[in-house]
Amino acid sequence: MNVRVLFLALLLLASPLLQVARCQVDAEDHSSIVDDVVGEHSDSGAEEDDQDLDNINLTSAPGVETVSVFPKNSAKVVPAGEETELLVALKNDGKSSVGVMGIRASVHLPYDHKLLVQNLTMMRYNNASIPTSVQATFPYIFAVSQYLQPGAFDLVGYIIYDVEGKPYQSVFYNGTIEVVESGGLLSGESVFLITLGIALLLLLGLWAYSQVQRLTKKTKKVSKVEVGTRSTDASLDEWLEGTHLAKTLSGKSKSKKN
Repeated sequence: MNVRVLFLALLLLASPLLQVARCQVDAEDHSSIVDDVVGEHSDSGAEEDDQDLDNINLTSAPGVETVSVFPKNSAKVVPAGEETELLVALKNDGKSSVGVMGIRASVHLPYDHKLLVQNLTMMRYNNASIPTSVQATFPYIFAVSQYLQPGAFDLVGYIIYDVEGKPYQSVFYNGTIEVVESGGLLSGESVFLITLGIALLLLLGLWAYSQVQRLTKKTKKVSKVEVGTRSTDASLDEWLEGTHLAKTLSGKSKSKKN
């Protein structure tokens, strides 16, 4: 009976793990479309212009400096499928004004930037003008694919701008980000380990309970036999009281005393 109870408990505890494994399999099946998840937040009318900017190789202009920061995420943890904000500051120390055209970024494998994982959103700023000796900050909001597996990836971000009619671009970020599962800090592996620990604790508790029940039953059986023996002796004494056998026994006991 205890074995059946333990088996049913294991089945109930294993059901969430089966669902997690199924979700991971679905994610692997959809991993082939990661490269197709591009420009989800961009305007459809500007898609061709964005592709033109992605295909050209631009250099940075002299006197232009860039810096970036994750304002709400200093650990640079990026939940898959959720928006992440990145602030890009551009300082114009050149001789001419700078017109910011847009910001783009891409995700690569950390050991080889030639292996592209995903092109991110291209945000356009319609030649926002920055005069000389002025610094301006632009928000860049992006989201990696919800099917991207958790892990470390490299993010490369570019700000594209115009100086005297000639396009340039500068790298504002080239570093590692940590992609995690959406909805919290617990990953599938963490859920598995926690569930396994709970299952082991439940099995240990059931085993301890069964041992206590066995010891309790044995104690009750022994106590019943002792009580029954005492009650039987008392009833026999009452039944023999006043009979010839009782008088004979009492006489023998008196003679022994004398």
